[in-house]
Amino acid sequence: MVASGVFAGVFDLEYGLSRADLDGKTMGEELARIGYAGDREVGGRKVGAYFEAHIEQGPILEAEGKTIGVVTDCQGQRWYEITFTGQEAHAGPTPMVRRKDALLGAARVVDAVNRIGLKYGPLACATVGLMQIHPNSRNVIPGRVFFTVDFRHPDDGILAAMDGELRAEVERIAGEIGLESDFKQIWYYAPIAFDAACVAAVRKGVERTGHSFRDIVSGAGHDACYLSKVAPTGMVFIPCIDGISHNEVEETTPEWSTAGCEVLLHAVLDRANAMAEQVKASA
Repeated sequence: MVASGVFAGVFDLEYGLSRADLDGKTMGEELARIGYAGDREVGGRKVGAYFEAHIEQGPILEAEGKTIGVVTDCQGQRWYEITFTGQEAHAGPTPMVRRKDALLGAARVVDAVNRIGLKYGPLACATVGLMQIHPNSRNVIPGRVFFTVDFRHPDDGILAAMDGELRAEVERIAGEIGLESDFKQIWYYAPIAFDAACVAAVRKGVERTGHSFRDIVSGAGHDACYLSKVAPTGMVFIPCIDGISHNEVEETTPEWSTAGCEVLLHAVLDRANAMAEQVKASA
């Protein structure tokens, strides 16, 4: 979503090109390396409407036997990077009561993150997806742990409440164990309600094609979220097998893909025709 964020003016170009992975490789350097560093200005072009078709990336459509998801909203997200620093020490001679175990602190936060997610369910999602333990030796008490937290919810007020509880838990846990903590929120965007006319166009497309459907909130971020800042936007979901995404076994069927393309086509034609009528009426 960095590229769509630059296009929509949420980030400047330098920010986008300077984003780095865990190995320090930046998007700008890698685009140049593979010959994809363009020379045209990013953004600034008028977009009448934007529609995005995507697999659901979750299990709801398949579980309910629905072919199409009419996406009404997208969850807001908050991402955090947290580092706990304690004291590396030998696993044998160091008494339990004298330890400053950074991994113990991280483990308690993982449990707290899970409890927060369950508390604000069923729409809340709370995940610790990355953890780096130092020195990562079998007989050394971990002295430093870096980990991430991912919070999502379609209600910005609830997302803020989750944020407050996480901050309180990190402070409490670090204090109990005697750890230093570095807490950063590195990413935030508010929940998105997609354009009513675009959502209606998707729904009309479903009705014309006769596919089974349900309204759905996207649990993942999409380019449509940032494009919604510069154009009316809507999305079409199709099922994915077992709801698995960002995984080598991610899969959908040709039949589902065909249905999604049919609905997408009708939605685009609906909005294009409506916009043409508006232009004609104003001429």
